[in-house]
Amino acid sequence: MGSRGLSVVIVGGLHADARRAAVAQLLAEVPDSVALHHDLASAVRGTVVRTVRDAAGIVSAGEAPLVGDCACCALREDLVPELRRLADEGRTRLAVVELWDSVEPRAMAEVVAAGGLTVTGVITAVDPALVLPCLADGDDLADRGLAAAATDRRTVADTFARQLEYAPVLAVTASGEADEEDHALLTQLHPTARRVPLGPPATPADPGREGAAPNTGTPVPGTPVPPARQADSALVRAAFAGFDVEAAAAA
Repeated sequence: MGSRGLSVVIVGGLHADARRAAVAQLLAEVPDSVALHHDLASAVRGTVVRTVRDAAGIVSAGEAPLVGDCACCALREDLVPELRRLADEGRTRLAVVELWDSVEPRAMAEVVAAGGLTVTGVITAVDPALVLPCLADGDDLADRGLAAAATDRRTVADTFARQLEYAPVLAVTASGEADEEDHALLTQLHPTARRVPLGPPATPADPGREGAAPNTGTPVPGTPVPPARQADSALVRAAFAGFDVEAAAAA
């Protein structure tokens, strides 16, 4: 089975708890799935820690050096070969690329696609109660310990806005601290995004939980999209829906 047999979904977002919940749900619900994560907390010291895990726990771990003080370059050098290895082995159905907090999904989607792999979904995980605080946070990522490299000068607000606007699917946690205004703000910021709940699969009696249709989630010819199953959650369906990297860049 070549790379066309492996689906790759990218899950990102500054809201780490929501992101981890989305990844955990995908691993639990999709057989033969693994998650790859590069922890950039040590990037300022010149290394990146990589872990590969499945629903049962960590499968492997290692370190990769930064390339020219560029975290994204290190990810490209380390992530794509690992994904190709999984594709060549033919035992993995879905590779979940869990981005570190401040890594933006566009760069990684383009890196994975340029590596000859099939991106079938890009998802940003969101806690609606944290949307306004993030957008109002003008602090540098470095001040929050979230810089992807020593030269990273991005702010929290700008980074979160780009994470939000690029993804055609938002995985939204059920936050008891969020009110109607928080959800309305999320809709206003990305009105075309499909919003899927984190939690149990949707039932036939609850068809409207997924929200509006995505702007770049149209299945791409040749994408390995499996037949929809009634038991699949909205999140799983979003992971296999298809993603057009070129259209997303143009948008």
